[in-house]
Amino acid sequence: MLKPIATLAAATALAAIATPAAAQEVFGGVYAHGVDTPFTLETTEGGTVDIAAGIRFGGIEALDFIGSPEPYIVGNLNTEGYTSFAGAGLSWTIGKGPFFVRPGIGLVVHDGPEFRVNPATGIRTDLGSRVLFEPEIGVGYRLSERSSIEAHWMHISQGQIFDGEQNPGIDMIGARVNWKL
Repeated sequence: MLKPIATLAAATALAAIATPAAAQEVFGGVYAHGVDTPFTLETTEGGTVDIAAGIRFGGIEALDFIGSPEPYIVGNLNTEGYTSFAGAGLSWTIGKGPFFVRPGIGLVVHDGPEFRVNPATGIRTDLGSRVLFEPEIGVGYRLSERSSIEAHWMHISQGQIFDGEQNPGIDMIGARVNWKL
């Protein structure tokens, strides 16, 4: 049986397929889960695969002074039962030509363990909070007016804000496809 947050992530993916009328774009991708980067500590979750899907809405014109960010909803499901998450955030698409950069920041809720210790090191590897920040960045190429591809990075952690002693974080690196509606 799926964990509650994994179920939420799956529901988010299904919502992306259903595409509400207000959505401007749907996206989906495949990621390596638990990639070792300077932003993480070993969580013992590496070497697995994530499937992510989401929807992106049109830019918020009231926030044009910061570039009219585009709200998004994302669900990320780990295929081997490790940490999955779902959440929402804001992203910016920078670049009008065929190449673009898309930074973003969101908040997610995850289903990882509340307490976990790496048996090899004795160091806690749980994420320290159920709610996490989700910075991300993609570098993309527009294939057509409606479709694009991205090399994409997502990171989840609580930045030691909710637990000053605990912040291993998890990085996901992969590729995503975007389709404008």
